[in-house]
Order: sequence, then structure tokens, then C-alpha cells
Amino acid sequence: MTPGRDGRQPVPQRPGDRDGAPEGTRAVVVGGGLAGIAAACVLAERGVEVTLVEREDALGGRLRTWTETLPDGSELRMERGFHAFFRQYYNLRELLQRVDPDLRRLVRLHDYPVLAPGGAVQSFEDLPTRPPWNIVSLVRRADTFRYRDLLKVNGLAALEMLRFNPERTYERHDGTTAREYLDSLRFPPAARRMMFDVFSHSFFNPEEHMSAADLLMMFHFYFMANPEGLVFDVLDDEFETSLWTPFRAYLEGLGVTFRLGVESESIAPANEGRWSVVGRGTAGEPAESMVADMVVLATAVPGLQAIAGHSPDLADSVWRRSVAGLSLTLPFAVWRMWLDRPVDRNRHPFVGTAGYPLRDNISVYETFEEESRRWARSAGGSVVELHAYAVPEGVGEAELRKSMLEGLHDLYPETRDAGVVHEVFRVDRDCPAFPPGGNAGRPGVETPAKGVALAGDYVRLPFPTALMERATASGFMAANHLLTPWDVKPEPIWSVPLLGPLARRR
Repeated sequence: MTPGRDGRQPVPQRPGDRDGAPEGTRAVVVGGGLAGIAAACVLAERGVEVTLVEREDALGGRLRTWTETLPDGSELRMERGFHAFFRQYYNLRELLQRVDPDLRRLVRLHDYPVLAPGGAVQSFEDLPTRPPWNIVSLVRRADTFRYRDLLKVNGLAALEMLRFNPERTYERHDGTTAREYLDSLRFPPAARRMMFDVFSHSFFNPEEHMSAADLLMMFHFYFMANPEGLVFDVLDDEFETSLWTPFRAYLEGLGVTFRLGVESESIAPANEGRWSVVGRGTAGEPAESMVADMVVLATAVPGLQAIAGHSPDLADSVWRRSVAGLSLTLPFAVWRMWLDRPVDRNRHPFVGTAGYPLRDNISVYETFEEESRRWARSAGGSVVELHAYAVPEGVGEAELRKSMLEGLHDLYPETRDAGVVHEVFRVDRDCPAFPPGGNAGRPGVETPAKGVALAGDYVRLPFPTALMERATASGFMAANHLLTPWDVKPEPIWSVPLLGPLARRR
């Protein structure tokens, strides 16, 4: 049985009776990440002639891979850091089953403890799956939370985590920052760092710049309404082998045409209610026009804003302002190191960290990824990756490296004397922000332009979701929306329960 089948809820969709779109129906999907691939799968499976356009020369979007050549001649794949495949990512799992029917490529991590200076540990292993018992159990096992601390906690504020309601929560809390809400809880500082700060940082958004409503939604999605007990899976090999090569083969089998290394510049109305997407090869090729009945814009925020800015006849001014108003959160850093000696064999594959400036987690790749395992076995080394989320403005690379490395040495002392065989250090800034007051103006899947839809991890959806799952679900929804005029059967979409256990029904 697929994990979560007994806890997931169907998201209402428009009914449809037809198996496919009329012959000759064409679509252009702009963006080759999870959102674009999800949309392309649904459209192609229903008989649409799909052209997928991607600026990079490979699929994956922000999860694409590239090759790193190590000094020993090894050629290893690299992507932009560790990703967790949570068990309640129901739509992502449905997508993955297109190329991995039994989800054999997903490996369960039984625990991902949070570590702090002084030896404090917060474990998520074997927690009860239902609130409030999950909360009670978490508090009881916390090293940083004592029973007398309960007397100081703001119970009314804490109850908001059990009262999530998509409408009420955003009405009451979207104008408040996540920091203001967390301050109102009056949790002991150490417990707050272990239980809440780590969690909020995982969405790349600093507490002072993030909507409290979005934080509460994500608490609901990952914890309060999650029937899976907070466990997650990881891929058993690097992303190209596990995802992108299989998806390309699958989509090619459905007749999808790929235009890789082509940047979409603009979209404009064409004859007979169709759309023309103008793209230009990133190697300097001349522009080309792709005409289709429907278009899915599944780019990251900067790509969408660039296309909208060069497309004066796309949608209305209100929608264009909503797109222009989207923003990016602070940068994040990924530092992967191939070490000349192994870390302690008892290290967890993944740990979160609290109380360490400029460092949020550590991954040991040979514990779960086959490619890294082969290299570590051959070289007698280890593959370790550090992340730092929401890096403050003004922090330079030298300071960032120093802080991240000191945290690693403190928690994993055996790495102090390790030599670095090869490293990749990069700082990126392309993740969406979820600022206070931003929800109402955030664009959804549907646009005012008939035949054009949006998909991505920034899109506002009518149910709780986040990150890779939001991207995938929005891709499914975009395809369903565009197929509505032909009464085509929609792709099922799933969610955790919409309401918290103590939410008001209205």
C-alpha cells in the first residue's frame, strides 16, 4: 500500500468524462522542473501534443544535475543539495510512480535528529501520528523543555497550530510575521530553537520576513495534519539516474518534444485563440515561435517575471501586478565536500542543527546515495554536505565558510583532520518569499488569459502544501484547468486534511 492512503484527502476537481483532448491539440510547457514535468505528464497522457521548453540543457529545473570531475578522475553527479521526500507528498509520489511504480528508489530515513551545542538532541523517530499526542510526545522527549516551562507558554497562541483553517488562518495571521507569532508562544529559547526555528528556516524564509499564516500552514502540513509521523524518504541515487533520465524517456514515449537550452522570452496571442511562445537558444541561436492551444508557465519566479515583462498582451494589469509583486527570499548556501577519510559509521544520514549561526543541517551522502557510496568505498572517504538557509545580507563567502565548517567540526569532530579531495560551494537566491500580507495578491494556477496557466512552488493553492509537493500539485492543477474546455477527466489531486483538529468549520 502506498504510504498515506488512509490519511490523504481528495482535492475537489471539475468533473470530466472524456479520456483525452481532441486530436491535434497542442501545448507548450515552459520549464523542465517538477512543476513542468507534472503538467507535461498529465497533458501528454491525455493525448495533447506537448513541447517542453527548458532554458538549461538538462531537465530538473532547480533540481537539475551536472557532472563534477574529482582529482582521481571520478565523474560524479551533483545537484543543489539534499532534498527530503516526505511521506505526505502524495502528488509527488503519484508523479514518481510514472517512472518507479513501486517507489523502490525511495529509501526511508527513520530519524533526522536536531543537534545543538552542548549535546542537546531532538529526535522525531517513532512519534505518534495524530495530534495532540504527537505534540505531547515531542515535548516529553525534548531535552530543552521542562514541565515547569508549560506554565509560561501562551496556550491560546499555541492552539492556533491546532486550529488551522485556510480562510480563517490567513485572515487573522497573514499580516503578522512568523517571528511575532513565535515570540507570542513564550517558549523557552532553547526549546524554541530546537522545535520551531529549525522548522521555519527549512523554508528558506527568515522568521522576520515570513508570514505567520504561511508558517502555521506549513506546521499543519508537515506536523499537525500529517498522518505519516514526520518520517521522510530520500532517493537511493543521484537525481539524473533516479528522476530525469527516466522522466525524459517516459515523456518521449508519449510523444513529448523537448527544446532544451532554449529560453522562453515572451508569449502573445496568435490566431484562432491560440498562443505563440517565442524562445531563443541560449547559445545564440535565432528566435523561434512555438504556437499552441495552451501554455503552462512553470518557471521559477525570475523567469515568470521576465516573460510577463516582455508580454504586454498577456492577461490583465491586476494579474501582471501580482506577478511583479512576487519576491525571492534570502540566499542559501550548499557546501558538498568529498573527504579523504570516513566520518563515524554511526552518523545519521541527515541531521538538523540548532544554535549554530549560518548552518542548518548536515548530510552524509554515502549512507543513502549509491553513487556516493561507490566513491566512498573506493576512496576510503566520505561525502558530506552542509546547508545554510536564509543567509543574511552582507555575509561574505569567507565568513559563511568559516561558520559552516566550525559547526561541522563541533558536531563531527572526526572531520577536523580530514582532507578535502574535492568540493562544491555555491550560494543561490531563487527560492520564493512568503512575506507578511502576501497571500491575497499571490497568483494562483488560473490566469485571466484563457489557455494560459501557472505552476511552481510559489503559486497560491487552495490546500496546504509546500516545496516540491506544491510544485508538483500546481503542475497537475494547471493541466487539469487547461483541459476543462474539452471535458477531459482530471488528474486526481490529494492533500492532507484541510482543517486542523480544533478548527472552526465554516
